[in-house]
Amino acid sequence: MRRCRVHVLGASGSGTTTLARALANHWSVPHADADDYFWVPTDPPYVDRRRDSERVTLMRDLFVPREAWVLSGSMVGWGDEVVDECDAIVFLTLDPAERLRRLEAREVHRRAGAGFDEAAWTAFMDWARGYDDPAFGGRSRVVHERWMQDRHQPVLRLDSAASQEDLLVELLRWQPEHDGSSGTVPTG
Repeated sequence: MRRCRVHVLGASGSGTTTLARALANHWSVPHADADDYFWVPTDPPYVDRRRDSERVTLMRDLFVPREAWVLSGSMVGWGDEVVDECDAIVFLTLDPAERLRRLEAREVHRRAGAGFDEAAWTAFMDWARGYDDPAFGGRSRVVHERWMQDRHQPVLRLDSAASQEDLLVELLRWQPEHDGSSGTVPTG
């Protein structure tokens, strides 16, 4: 895959930020994470949301005009005009039990720190568990699948149970077709 504008999304804990950073580093291009634009910086984090228009304006000011960048995270429902400028989409999936295990593991250090909000953590994990439930009313696999059907960019689906190195190699080997239709490139 050539340097371009790529959007990497999937469930929380599926490795979207990690893969996006690796790709951006490989290409020496900016990496942006949707959470950095969705949330106003606070201590503790993830408390105050920015207005949709402010998020998009900030993204346009900081990285969208560049010729190549990598964007991680879900922007369904508020960031389509930024995603419209992407050349390709990468969708990561992962077994739900492994994904939740990864979420637990990455939060161990925060949970040990002063001021940790156990109620907020419990609410987050309940929300994260809902992703694979077709009846879940929030951000879910069903929502992502429906959203991707309406995209004009090619979509590469990867199982993020693979090593980070293997995922990056698979992504770099991908030759997306830019024929104006949404599609899925098989892997493996």
